[in-house]
Amino acid sequence: MSLAPVSKIRADFPALDRRHLGQPVAYFDGPGGTQVPRAVTSAMADYLHHHNANTHWGYPTSTETDTALAEARTTFGHFLGADPDEVVFGANMTTLTLHASRALARSFPVGAELVVTELDHHANVDPWRELTKDFAVTVRTARMTSETGQLDWDDLEQQVTSRTALLAIGAASNALGTISDVRRAADLAHGVGALVYVDGVHYAPHLLPDVHALGADFFACSPYKFYGPHLGVLWGHRALLDRVDAPRLLPAGQAAPERFETGTLNHEGIVGAAAAVEWLASLGGAAGSERERLARVFAKLSERENALAGRMWQGLEAIDGVTLYGPPPGTPRTATAVFTVAGRGTEEVTRLLAERAVFTSHGDFYAQTVVERLGLSPDGLVRAGAACYTTEDEVDRLITGVREIVSLQ
Repeated sequence: MSLAPVSKIRADFPALDRRHLGQPVAYFDGPGGTQVPRAVTSAMADYLHHHNANTHWGYPTSTETDTALAEARTTFGHFLGADPDEVVFGANMTTLTLHASRALARSFPVGAELVVTELDHHANVDPWRELTKDFAVTVRTARMTSETGQLDWDDLEQQVTSRTALLAIGAASNALGTISDVRRAADLAHGVGALVYVDGVHYAPHLLPDVHALGADFFACSPYKFYGPHLGVLWGHRALLDRVDAPRLLPAGQAAPERFETGTLNHEGIVGAAAAVEWLASLGGAAGSERERLARVFAKLSERENALAGRMWQGLEAIDGVTLYGPPPGTPRTATAVFTVAGRGTEEVTRLLAERAVFTSHGDFYAQTVVERLGLSPDGLVRAGAACYTTEDEVDRLITGVREIVSLQ
């Protein structure tokens, strides 16, 4: 299968027409949120213009909304390798995880231990730590290896014990790009009867999730990281969604997945998120099921992104005064480069790059512990991530921009 050329992909994104200070903008801020293709905004506008209503009422726009939400669950079932009735929608991954953590805590035995990791975004750390204020549980933390930006597996094995009720782990680090062996961690946790809650926010834009192959019990992701609107998606085993005592209003739906959803959902956002997945699938032609098309597209995009990541890393590594962090290309990682420039603060570097119409992000990216372990707090890192619309020329502009910043007096 041949993937659609980058030029055709880029033509779908109106944002790529933007110019800043006379230059076309190169967006490297994808790890914080990608740009959106026309197919997504068109689907959202069509819903709002022609089908907008609340759910479960007996008139056309309401039943059309019911159908749209059901179709979106089916689409995300294909995306995740799961059943549609296991797909939960919410405001964002953080909100969904806060809600799920309190629901799960109601069934944790007194003295239960929860394990988190230093490598994770705090959205998969602090919701579990917060439980210690109201429930008789404790939280243990598995270390990261600062030299490699990877999990310390020996320490993780020490932290998971017969008292462990849940392991919270990220499939990929949003701060460093590290891809962790979730299946290995899941097998470890399941071996002591613990649940596994996976943060897939930084993983899902780069590798097609297969929640069962990963060994997850719950898997959360954010469509705005893969070309959709701001929204959160949570997958959970149907048996768990049915059994867990989720906080809910008495008149609200009692069956999964609705029993995990609160209030009126962002219907247009859900429609747009499904359109993003469908747009991705369309890049691989018409043959096969949606899941099969997604698998082909993600495989090809991964090849392209890995080449861009290698080019980015090699170019930045060659610049005196630039320090790169995390595992290098050739090890499991996403197309994300994080670095510092000697003598320059990270905010200053991003501002100077923006003057060259190269948009990057800076700080700790809510992975505060990672930055602390690297000895870079509070300034943090500069982060540049490749997306499906990133070109070699844009990578070269990033490298040139950093080189120019280093040479400034």
